[in-house]
Amino acid sequence: MTEDPTPPLQLEPGLLRLLAPNPSPMTEAGTNSYLLGHDQVCIIDPGPDDPRHLRALLAAIDGRPVRGIVVTHAHRDHSALARALAAATRAPVLAFGDATSGRSPAMQRLAGAGIGGGEGVDAGFAPDIQLRDGESLHGTGWSLRAFHTPGHFGNHLCLEWNGALFTGDLVMGWASSLVSPPDGDLTRFMRSCARMRNLAPRILYPGHGAPVVDAVDRIDWLIAHRRGREAQILAALSDGPASPDALTARIYADTPAALRPAAMRNILAHLIDLAERNVVTAESGSPMTSRYGLT
Repeated sequence: MTEDPTPPLQLEPGLLRLLAPNPSPMTEAGTNSYLLGHDQVCIIDPGPDDPRHLRALLAAIDGRPVRGIVVTHAHRDHSALARALAAATRAPVLAFGDATSGRSPAMQRLAGAGIGGGEGVDAGFAPDIQLRDGESLHGTGWSLRAFHTPGHFGNHLCLEWNGALFTGDLVMGWASSLVSPPDGDLTRFMRSCARMRNLAPRILYPGHGAPVVDAVDRIDWLIAHRRGREAQILAALSDGPASPDALTARIYADTPAALRPAAMRNILAHLIDLAERNVVTAESGSPMTSRYGLT
């Protein structure tokens, strides 16, 4: 059993972080839930469905009116507590859309072919209010602007507040993000990262891990990291066609076995992106098992 929630941490005046008790190799120390505001508050990412975390959030809210519960994306470690928190606070849940919203045509085709995301999707998630790209949510003394940033997940949002960005799982400091089709989309991931970089944020508040103070440098690193991974894949394919599994074994040779499935999802995301750009072609069959070769 995991430990009880840690005490709230004040990051800035009017901003608290509450760490959910769900540490894992995929969540670092746990999910970051953020409480924004003084008199009227907003919760960003309520987190996993854990009664201990619900109690911690309600204690931090301390009876104040909640303007909204914003979910950055429909992974259970971010969204699953939304309904219980909404019932307890009588606040609406806001997000870009349900768990299938925001998918590109290519990802819709994959989903239609039965390719699942391979991770903790909150399939039943749906917001009370859609928060569209460019829309804002206001409360007493604060304002959040939403940006639709698909890539890690189709319905992913980043949120800007006073020059800071709440980045969900798009950009984190402790690890590169998982991109797992059809929920993850590398083509859009790269565009979303470039878009957030162009905002020149002063700091990033991610869904997992510590705040990222070198915000632009971190986004630049993440973009370069993905380009480097693409170069590795193309170099491997120069030796001949290969499947995602074979490429994973070669490129992620030093990765622990428990993380290999996630690594293969990242490889698949790159292959789908390269295929959409006509850089590689796939043999017939499932995208998961097909062999890919240079065009």
